[in-house]
Amino acid sequence: MKVVKIKFHELDKEYFFLPEFSDDRGAEVKVGDLVIVKTTLGEDIGSTSDWAEFEPSNSEDKEEKEKNNANLEQRSISDIKPMLRRANEEDLEKTKEQHKNFCKYLSDCKKLVKKHGLEEMKLIEVNESFDQSRLTFYFISDTRVDFRDLVKDLVKIHRKKIRLQQIGVRDAAKSSGDFGPCGLPLCCRSWLDRIGNVSPEFIKDQDLGHRGVDRLTGPCGRLKCCLRFEEEAYKYNLDRMPKVGDKIKTAAGEGRVKSVKPLQHTVELEIDGAVVEYPYLEGRLCEPEKCERN
Repeated sequence: MKVVKIKFHELDKEYFFLPEFSDDRGAEVKVGDLVIVKTTLGEDIGSTSDWAEFEPSNSEDKEEKEKNNANLEQRSISDIKPMLRRANEEDLEKTKEQHKNFCKYLSDCKKLVKKHGLEEMKLIEVNESFDQSRLTFYFISDTRVDFRDLVKDLVKIHRKKIRLQQIGVRDAAKSSGDFGPCGLPLCCRSWLDRIGNVSPEFIKDQDLGHRGVDRLTGPCGRLKCCLRFEEEAYKYNLDRMPKVGDKIKTAAGEGRVKSVKPLQHTVELEIDGAVVEYPYLEGRLCEPEKCERN
């Protein structure tokens, strides 16, 4: 079943809706449309981000539903509803007015965070639903946070439903609009939709340990996402090349592998105290033509 994905905020996940409007079933739906939709939590405004084939979840586990924010979770075809309508100029003006209150919302929340001794919480952003019935605060924390008393105080002050959403440090960096050391906008901000795992093994595979941790981490404090971009090529070539310490016989004598350069397809051999670089293609040294791998 073809559905359209909608995001209500860049730090939130995507939700599925039918690619049609309740007020105009025949209207064309395009990626990037700003739309008004109805959820079980009320009306909200979002952006159509992509198309997908919907696969409902069979899970009926109550705890899992709560963990996944079951109020908005869609688990069967009957849960997928059409969008209400496209957002108009009046809707956009309303959201602009709502944004004027965001600084105060954040300020109030930060004061309460301090009051309740939740120093481990770092607030990142806040968002308000289109119908103004709900506030969502996004935060990062290295530990699990008990924010029940904080929520109670926020409800008393704002008279709205309160949602506290913990996000990862990479998500926080993505929302910052920062630039990388290369001078370009962060990849996670400009084009990288799914970051994936970035393992310390990549540093070893790419022989980058000498650069130091500071040069290998991004603004988020985690290993740079770009370490992942060439990892497949490194891994493919490394699996077909000798390991450091291996011995290889050449016309000039037996040499010990001192270093391997998988992207350049070369190895450095130490032969009688001298270091010589050899091309290494198709599982063997190219020069001299005859060599034997031990």
